[in-house]
Amino acid sequence: MEVLNYDIIIVGTGLAGLRAAVEICRKNSRVKVALISKVQIMRAHSVCAEGGTAAVLHPEDGDSFELHAWDTIKGADFLADQDVVMHFVKICPEEMYLLDHWGIPWSRKEDGRINQRPFGGHTYPRATFAEDKTGFFEMQTLYDRLQMYENWDRFEEVFVTKLFIEDGKFHGLFAYDMLNGKFLVLKGKTVILATGGGGRIYAFTTFSHAVTGDGLALAYREGVPLKNMEFMQFHPTGLVPSGILMTEACRGEGGQLRNNKGERFMDRYAPEKMELAPRDIIARAEMTEILEGRGFKGPDGLDYVHLDLTHLGREKILERLPLIREVTMSYIGLDPIEKPIPVRPAQHYTMGGIDVDIDGRSKVPNLFAAGEVACNTLHGANRLGTNSTAECIVWGRITGEKALEFVENEKFEPEIPEGKIKDEEKRIVEFMQKDGKESIYQLRKELRQTMDRYVGVFRDEEGLKTAVNKIREIKQRFKNIKVHDKGMYYNTDLTTALELENMIDVAEVVAVGALERKESRGAHARRDYTKRDDKNYLKHTVAEYTPEGPRISYRDVKITIWKPVERKY
Repeated sequence: MEVLNYDIIIVGTGLAGLRAAVEICRKNSRVKVALISKVQIMRAHSVCAEGGTAAVLHPEDGDSFELHAWDTIKGADFLADQDVVMHFVKICPEEMYLLDHWGIPWSRKEDGRINQRPFGGHTYPRATFAEDKTGFFEMQTLYDRLQMYENWDRFEEVFVTKLFIEDGKFHGLFAYDMLNGKFLVLKGKTVILATGGGGRIYAFTTFSHAVTGDGLALAYREGVPLKNMEFMQFHPTGLVPSGILMTEACRGEGGQLRNNKGERFMDRYAPEKMELAPRDIIARAEMTEILEGRGFKGPDGLDYVHLDLTHLGREKILERLPLIREVTMSYIGLDPIEKPIPVRPAQHYTMGGIDVDIDGRSKVPNLFAAGEVACNTLHGANRLGTNSTAECIVWGRITGEKALEFVENEKFEPEIPEGKIKDEEKRIVEFMQKDGKESIYQLRKELRQTMDRYVGVFRDEEGLKTAVNKIREIKQRFKNIKVHDKGMYYNTDLTTALELENMIDVAEVVAVGALERKESRGAHARRDYTKRDDKNYLKHTVAEYTPEGPRISYRDVKITIWKPVERKY
């Protein structure tokens, strides 16, 4: 076992993690920074973001901070903290121009200005884009920038298993170095969790296989609350049968949704916005069409509707949506220039996350979270497209600043009791030696199917109770798992088991939170409580860990400008 010392530890190397690292290194070349990723750094899921990043870049053409904020708050079904939203929209343009100066190849207008496209729920086309590979180019730009600095170390293919919280502060973490077959202990004066959401607790999802809620579960088990976890976003256009994201930019560029009668059905659900309504509204519209028999029969029950780009023409598709064409041709042998694409709602985003404040700081003063793993209440009950990559970059910067301030201003030397290190080492070794009868792969399959079936686009009390009971049954069966591989080098049986442990905890919080919230708001649509209930549930859900399951409480939403009104599009 190796014990290493750092000033700042960043867990996760997507947009939020890389932006935090750049901010720290560019401001202080003396602090020691560790970047930890359970995959290779540039394999973080952020590279999959396609459509764009929201920012007010052209106020001279009619956009404004107030308009971006209003769109975000209305899109959130009024569950967003409005001070957080205003803080966010004002920083977004600064970050877009900074990326521009650092060399990102933004798509341009004919006059040379940065181009922007329409996106769902936005009243102005403010999605700043680089073809349909925005996340990849943002990641590449940040990674390239990071190469200018020398005060950081990389830990790739390293799986964090425990955070050490002592006397109310973070002191370090325990990790399994898959590549080198050993355990690591990293002591740190502060940590930034940037590990992404929990998309893989669902079977039909747009998310990469690595997105298993690890950071969420690590913080939750150490007493850091999770917030608003019942609000899971379902993207309307997941490719059937894989779930691969067909970016909202398809509709931003003029793509249309059609049922098996050839009808452009969104005029029944959002006549003003049509295909550019917020995602929760379109996802429910698609599922209604499918459930009422106006969808197309798909494999394994994955019935679908059509995303039609054929009228856009070859030239526009090749210029604006080249990745979409490449993906559909590679995965299903379909050319969207010639034929419509089969799509249905797929789990896409975790609106909830680790309970943090406007600076990304949790109840543990030196534990920060940024990006999708965090819930600073920007997205409320439903995230608008392009606000996620913006959130990652904005709070990557903010948490980088605040973590650096902590290190520079606080006299704090991390210490981890030797006994606790030995306990975690023993736990992981025992995990590896488990020789029970339950298959981790079968349990994972059952968990994900349960979430798809009972905690999806539409929910009700009976289904949610079934889900909670099933998750808790899986939790008990998990104690009797078998880990076949007993070796230390690249033991994917072990990491899959550790991921499943995290997925079970996260799924339980999601299902219990959904059961307790007896209303419909944003992405949380109850068939038995179909109306929004501001009197009882204009509140954030806070889930705290107990051995018996999450303890649920509520916290008021911060309303500073706009009072809730009926949400129409």
